[in-house]
Amino acid sequence: MFKQSITMAAAAATLLLGAVMPAHAASNGKADLGSVVPQGPVEPSSGAPLAWKKPIQDQQMHKMLLIDRLEYGATDGPDNYLWDTQAWFGGDTNKLWLKSEGEGPIHGGSPEDTEFQALYNRTITPFWNAQAGLRYDVNPNPDRGFAVLGLQGLAPYWFETDTALFVSEDGDVSFRGEFEYELLLTQRLIVQPRLEINASAQDVPEYGLGSGLNNTEMGIRLRYEIRREFAPYIGVRWEQTYGDTKDLARAEGESTSSTAFVIGVRAWY
Repeated sequence: MFKQSITMAAAAATLLLGAVMPAHAASNGKADLGSVVPQGPVEPSSGAPLAWKKPIQDQQMHKMLLIDRLEYGATDGPDNYLWDTQAWFGGDTNKLWLKSEGEGPIHGGSPEDTEFQALYNRTITPFWNAQAGLRYDVNPNPDRGFAVLGLQGLAPYWFETDTALFVSEDGDVSFRGEFEYELLLTQRLIVQPRLEINASAQDVPEYGLGSGLNNTEMGIRLRYEIRREFAPYIGVRWEQTYGDTKDLARAEGESTSSTAFVIGVRAWY
């Protein structure tokens, strides 16, 4: 009986020590990776052992509509309006991605510039998407189409990035890069700087474009998220043309730079 009690006490002490002390520890007190990481070959994409069963792929379809900018701009010249929207539908890896943006004068009828894109989107890393498809510009006339190859995602330090290379039906090549950053002052009050760059490889005078850097648009907006899905904002937007594009604008009697104080809403569903 006495021996049995000693045996039970020793077993309990062993279990207690095993619960509070690591099974294997290095000299610095940290756990030895060899004791917690399974041995043998691993899956390169996940680091999981090859012997483990593959995870079940989520085939559920999702959708989203983002109105990133819907705003009124007050300038020295004619006041204007602007929209910039995106929508997508698909699974975790493959999606149909739609984009539309444009602007026009408040008092002046139809938009001066309207653009639509329909893209196939492929998730290539957790933070990046490759996109390919078509773009069609309705204004200014004449209308024209483009092939699109793009890369969209979240760059290091949390910069939202949307870049694209366009080739028009006439073979003209152009590039656009859009970059945004969100700085949270509170959980609802957010400052968002934004930069857009446009450049062309050739002169396209019928559309007022010269080769090289065409124009930039810089802005900063302060929004308040009444709900996560709906946020009014105020801000300022500054546009500037460069090089041959600037010369073409001057020749047409158009402004080469403008500043607008904006008010608008951002929403997603």
